[in-house]
Amino acid sequence: MLTENQINQQSEIHYSCYYTRNRGGEQFIPEHAFSFQISGNLTLTDTDKVYNSGPGDFRLSRRNQLVKFLKQPPPGGEFKSVSIFLDQTTLRNFSMEYGYKAEKKYEGDSILTLKPNPLYKSFMDSLQPYEHIPQPADKNLLSLKLREVILILLQGNPELKDVLFDFSEPGKIDLEGFMNKNFHFNVQLKRFAYLTGRSLATFKRDFEKIFHITPNRWLQHKRLHEAHYQIKEQGKAPSDVYLELGFEDLSHFSFAFKKAFGVAPSRI
Repeated sequence: MLTENQINQQSEIHYSCYYTRNRGGEQFIPEHAFSFQISGNLTLTDTDKVYNSGPGDFRLSRRNQLVKFLKQPPPGGEFKSVSIFLDQTTLRNFSMEYGYKAEKKYEGDSILTLKPNPLYKSFMDSLQPYEHIPQPADKNLLSLKLREVILILLQGNPELKDVLFDFSEPGKIDLEGFMNKNFHFNVQLKRFAYLTGRSLATFKRDFEKIFHITPNRWLQHKRLHEAHYQIKEQGKAPSDVYLELGFEDLSHFSFAFKKAFGVAPSRI
């Protein structure tokens, strides 16, 4: 998972490489990201849907989304993808300069699969030299590349203006429904608060009114009981469950599980 510091320090152009074995995890997507899958396969999962990307696929990941990921390198090869993050400042400046505005609220998928376009591939090929430039690269160069990719995306998919130029922040939503769908994501409470349209203090206050327990205790209880169900009723292995349900490591999960149920998860 991306840490808060990694999110804040992330460069506009990001290469993802992983060798020899599968890698799974989760992340919060802080900004819209235009990505190209170079090799290997990527599976992204939100609370509603599974998205698969293979070599040659292009995708746009919407900002403010929680997703689980699985990176799978090809046999004897490496997983590799490249992503361009479109920050809000760049998009606001572009909107003012070119007059683009969102016309309606986009309510679709978290990950948009884009149809192949010769301009997409040409643009991604032009980024190869940037892989070897120490980050942060020259800001003027990066600014030009970001403007270029926005123009290319809008030419191929004019409807993306409703995604890219929606600068609204998450509004106040049903907290109970959101938490029951997203409890398995291992993010800080302030992230849950933001995504439900609340300050951290208001989130904690509303949470305890609804659940009559603190958020941290509720999350621990909810994740452990879901783990117990998946291990006992669905026959899943503890090693397959702990990351899926938001625990950072297997030893911490096993300790908490045994404390809650009086038996180690491996003995269920």
